[in-house]
Amino acid sequence: MRIAYVSVDPGIPVFGTKGASVHVQEVVRDLLARGHEVEVFATRIGSDVPVDLADLAVHHVRVAKTDDAAARERAQAEASASIAAKVTAWEPDLVYERYSLFSTVLADVVEATAAVGVLEVNAPLVEEQARHRDLVDADAAWAALARQVGAASATVCVSDPVRDWVRAHTFGERVHTVPNGVSTTRIRPAAEAAGDPVVTFVGTLKPWHGVDVLVDALARARAPWRLRVIGDGPQCEALTEQARALGVEVDFRGAVAPAEIPDHLAGSAIGVAPYPATAAETDQYFSPLKIYEYLAAGLPVVASRVGQVPAIVRDGLTGLLVAPSDPDALAAALDALARDEVTRRAMGHAARAEAEAHHSWTGVVDRILAHAGLARVA
Repeated sequence: MRIAYVSVDPGIPVFGTKGASVHVQEVVRDLLARGHEVEVFATRIGSDVPVDLADLAVHHVRVAKTDDAAARERAQAEASASIAAKVTAWEPDLVYERYSLFSTVLADVVEATAAVGVLEVNAPLVEEQARHRDLVDADAAWAALARQVGAASATVCVSDPVRDWVRAHTFGERVHTVPNGVSTTRIRPAAEAAGDPVVTFVGTLKPWHGVDVLVDALARARAPWRLRVIGDGPQCEALTEQARALGVEVDFRGAVAPAEIPDHLAGSAIGVAPYPATAAETDQYFSPLKIYEYLAAGLPVVASRVGQVPAIVRDGLTGLLVAPSDPDALAAALDALARDEVTRRAMGHAARAEAEAHHSWTGVVDRILAHAGLARVA
């Protein structure tokens, strides 16, 4: 098939270091591996291009930069129209679009051609934009979402809360849950580093990842373990100062390209995901890539008991679940695994088996294509 992968969100580079970019690359990579002809149409490209995607055809349509919220929304709609024209001219068999505000590329192309459409929804973007940023034309945002869902043969959402949000606001009938995955070939188990066990966090340093609680837990630890933090973000300076004030040493490694994640996970003994408590359970709508990566790396996972996490981490088998925003509980769980190498190894083996059996990107894409009526189409 000829597949157009579309991303109109100017905040998500195709070749970036954050989870959204990883998701884009892994879906494209899997589609290419099946023998499909894939071209990407996007508003932001990025510079961290992995070697195996260096020859990927990427069509760049820029969104005009402006500080005016209304003008920015119009610019996104204009970029959507430009991309839709390019994709229509290319005549794809499948349009696979990562949902973004004000985009109607999928709907425009499906209406103009015989293409099948798959819409991937990762977050309740309309409400996120209204709550955390600026949303001027909410009616246009909701209308775009409804039109996209109506035109898609399948809308696939990363979690049940996101699926329920789409259904509630569009009355779509072909809306499904397909959680994120992990490359079990790119990320594999590696031996633990010598010395005290290494506890590793991967992710953007923002409040909703709870790294401040993790640093606090390190200060309260009663067993020896080391903390490695892979990622960057607006909290980096504050977290560095927090560690200094508490008198603990943290290995902050900064932003890392997706291709380098396996090397930075190597030597780890435990993966950690200390998500904080939120005001509403519906705020915990994410499908955490970091946890899937820990499982694939054969690491036992210590994570907060929130959102979709209990469905991914099997408490007592592939890791330990703790109350969110509780540094004492987090420290106790990490201490327990740091002291017990036998349990760490058993959980790590189970984690790897879980990733291979249930969370590979191949399986994820299989389910997405099946929902669109395209199962195993070559």
